[in-house]
This record gives sequence, structure tokens and C-alpha cells, in this order.
Amino acid sequence: MEDSLEELTIGKGTWIDKVAFTIIEREQKLGRSVDMIKVESGLGASGIPHIGSMGDAVRAFGISLALQNMGHKSELIAFSDDLDGLRKVPTGLPDWLKDYLCKPVSSIPDPFGDCHESYGSHMSSLLLDGLDRVGVDYKFKSGTEVYKSGVLTNQIHNILKNSKNIGDQIAGSTGQQKFKKFLPFFPICEQCGRLYVANAVDYFPQEKTISYSCIGNTINKKHIDGCGYSGEIQIENGNGKLAWKVEFAARWQAFDVRFEAFGKDIMDSVRINDWVSSEVLGFHHPLHIKYEMFLDKGGKKISKSAGNVLTPQMWLSYGSPESLLLLLYKRISGTRHVSIEDIPNLMDEYDLYEDIYFDKIKEKNKNKATKIKGIYEYVNNLNPPTMPSIHIPYRILIQQSEFFADQDIDSIKKIYERLQKYGLTKEEEIALTNKIKLSLNWAREFKGFYDDEIATKMQLEENQKKAIVDVLTQLSLIADEMEVSDTPYDSEELNQKVQTIIFLKAKENSIQPKEFFRLFYKMLINAERGPRLGNYIVDLGIKNVIHKLEGRIS
Repeated sequence: MEDSLEELTIGKGTWIDKVAFTIIEREQKLGRSVDMIKVESGLGASGIPHIGSMGDAVRAFGISLALQNMGHKSELIAFSDDLDGLRKVPTGLPDWLKDYLCKPVSSIPDPFGDCHESYGSHMSSLLLDGLDRVGVDYKFKSGTEVYKSGVLTNQIHNILKNSKNIGDQIAGSTGQQKFKKFLPFFPICEQCGRLYVANAVDYFPQEKTISYSCIGNTINKKHIDGCGYSGEIQIENGNGKLAWKVEFAARWQAFDVRFEAFGKDIMDSVRINDWVSSEVLGFHHPLHIKYEMFLDKGGKKISKSAGNVLTPQMWLSYGSPESLLLLLYKRISGTRHVSIEDIPNLMDEYDLYEDIYFDKIKEKNKNKATKIKGIYEYVNNLNPPTMPSIHIPYRILIQQSEFFADQDIDSIKKIYERLQKYGLTKEEEIALTNKIKLSLNWAREFKGFYDDEIATKMQLEENQKKAIVDVLTQLSLIADEMEVSDTPYDSEELNQKVQTIIFLKAKENSIQPKEFFRLFYKMLINAERGPRLGNYIVDLGIKNVIHKLEGRIS
């Protein structure tokens, strides 16, 4: 989408603004009112929601914000598909759920206890909690309640009346023959209470009833037997749901939806729904943009059923809401590999965006600067702070947290004392305190992970390697002296001595001291800058630093 739209500075200059502008232009050409422009995101309720699920809703909200910024009323509809049937038991959930396969998730007991009225409401609440915690506004709609209230009755009626044409269209577009034989509607069998195994056979428009036979179906390449019951249901009573191939279209018309993004895994369904919306329901389908799936570091699709789930709650245990929103807003095109390991980078990248926004760092490329500043505003829900917060590389906070995370002391106070000693901050600040709390969570959960993460061998020039070896040799002598000395070293004198050694060894090996210090920061905290090195190395422990750096250069 970013490449397909004209490179103009629209709104805040981001892909979000370009999409919003395209929506407005399209709606005006269609002759529809743009007083209120609704966008939608579907929330899956059949498994534990992950970052990808949240991304769909967050990006839709960003576009709603952009529409508002352009002078239009807009709202995000968060539609939970909690009438969906459970097709398989997600990895990590209890085996007893096998007894509820094909039953609507809103009728299955909560597998996590009695905290929610159903499996579906528990799963929906997890995603809504994530949206709440990052400041996303939405209007929630439960699929179960929508069907029971009759909101979709007219759409269901018109779709079923045209079921033959729809079945032919689905078969011609996707090769799927099922809906040439059965209606695109899944009744809930009155006897066994299951979806999918009851096939809708005939529709009686006058009575608005569907006849069905519970004869079984193939789900996930496995045949599941029905109970053999045959009966009829009223379409307005919520005793079943439309097939995915047509349900989106029904929602779009019923809720007057003008935008909905989709993942490439449901392209066929979206294409059919577009046709149903325009040709059967007489409603111009919403504007779409296609996004790529989030993959784990192994290259596998992040999936609720596969169990390789990175949830919003997991991320927000170690990273700020802003770091998560930055991940989701930076871009929409391209496959993304994501894991917990990305949090330190995103935390620091947000600080970089903030520095550019407040012109503390100058970005020479004007277009890039505009986009960064725009994304920064969307990350802050178009209500950015009036001044930047204190910026300390997140890995420094992690390292300091590892010293104090397991001690029975006021860890936050101790970390602040260290940061003040390094000259990184003069006072406490709410935003920085929150970062320290997150870094303490990280240190308690992933102690030692950080060292493993940057322990890869660095590519060094010969003079750089020699200079580092020279520094380590001098530091080793100091460490040995400290072990045998009866007189403790003066800390300030020791700090200055270490600082001077690094400076002199850079000069002796024809390296600019500034570049040499940057190299040390890269090896110690994987950052371009940091605290005064002499102080930092002494606090980390000279022998500990020697061990770390020997591993980087060997």
C-alpha cells in the first residue's frame, strides 16, 4: 500500500494518512456521506489472541484517528467472532475441550477458571485488555449478541435467497463446491449443539426458516460425524451463523463499514465477500489493504492454535505501550518476524523517534523526518507529550536491573542512584520509573539472556582488536592488584584510571577516541552511546567486563 499511493505529504505524512485520504476520496466518488466513517476489525475468539490479532485492530484505529484528524467523525468497530465453533484445541489448553469441538466458543466453559462466562468471552477480553492498555478506542460487538439480536436478519435473508448464485460464484472463484450443495449458513444443531456438522439444506423465505441435517462435515482434513438430527431454525434467533465467505459482507452493510484490512491468508474469503456485498446486498464493499502475517523467529506463522503465541500481555510485561504501537504502526507491508527479543530495540527506537520529533536529533531526509514525526504522533494517539522524557538505553536499564532484581531492597531506588552516578539523570520521572519496572521484569524473567543476545563475534579491524586486547591487559592488571591489595581503591580514582586507559589505547592504535568509546558501548550494551565508561565498567565488575569482551573478540 505504501508504494501504490502517490508520494505526497498528506496529513501527518504516513501510510496511515494516505489510506485515510484514499477512503475519503473513494467515498465521495461513490456519493456516500462522509459525516461518519466506520472502520472494522474482526477479533478471533477461538484461541489466545496474539500480536498479529492486535495489529489488525490497532492499525484500523490509526486510520480512524487519521480520518478524525481530517475533519470526519470516525469509529472503530471491534467485532468478536465469538459465535465461531471450536475447530481444534489450541496447544497448551486442556484436553477436555475436545468434548466441545464444533460448539460455539460462547457456549464453552472458560478453560482458565470462572473469571469469564465462556471460552469466547475470555479470549475476547484478552485482546480488548491489550487495546485498552495502549489507548485504542473501539465499539465492541459480540457476534453472539449480534446474531441473537437480529441485526443481521435482513442480510442473512438476502444472502440465502441468492444462495445459488453465491454458490456458483464461490465455486468459480475458489473451486470450493460445498456451497453449490448446501447454503452458506451453519445452523447450530438443536440436538448436539454443534456448528459445522449440521448442513443447511433449504431456505424458506416466507417463514425465514432454514431446514438442516446434522450429517457431519470435514474440518481440518478430518471428518467429524453429525448426530443425525434434522430440523428447522429461524434465521433471526441466533441459532447459527453465516459462513465466512459471506459473513463479512453482511456485517459491512449492517454496520456501514467503509474500511477493513485483511491478512493474505483470507484473500479468497475477502474477494467473495466483496462480490456478495456489491452484487447481492447492493452495498459498495469497504476499501481494503492487505497486510502480511507476523512470523516467529523460526519463520512460522504466529498462530493461536499452534501455540507459538506472543500476546499483548506478554509484550507489555517487558515493553511500554509505545514500543508495541511503534511495532504495529511503523509499516504495514512486508512480512514481519517478531519476538520478545525485539523489545529492547523498539524501546530505544521509540526514544529515537521522540528525539527526532522534538528536533533533538536532526534527520536530514525531509520525507523520512516527516514520516517519523507522524508515526510518533500516532503512537501517542495524536496526543503527543509537550516535551521529551529522559532517554536511557533500555539495555543499560536491563543490566542495572540484573544487579538488583533478586535482592530484598528498593531496586528502583538503587537503579536511580546508579543512573544519577553515571550522569544519565538528575531526578526521578514517571516515564523512566515505568521503564525501570519493565526492565526489572525482564531481568527477573530473562536473566543472562541479554548477554547471550549480543555475544556474537564482532567484525573488527586489526588495530581495533589490538587496542581492545591492550585495554583488557591493563584492566586485568588492575583487577589482579585489587585482589591482593590490603587498601581499597578510591572509586573515583579507579573510574578515572579505567577511562584514561581506554582513551590512551585508542590514541596508541590510531583510533579516534570517540569511535573507540562507541565500539565499547556496542560490545557492552549494543548501543551507540551510554554512561561514562570508567564508572560503568567498574560498576559492572572489571573481571566481568574482561570476560564479556574476550568473548566478543575471540
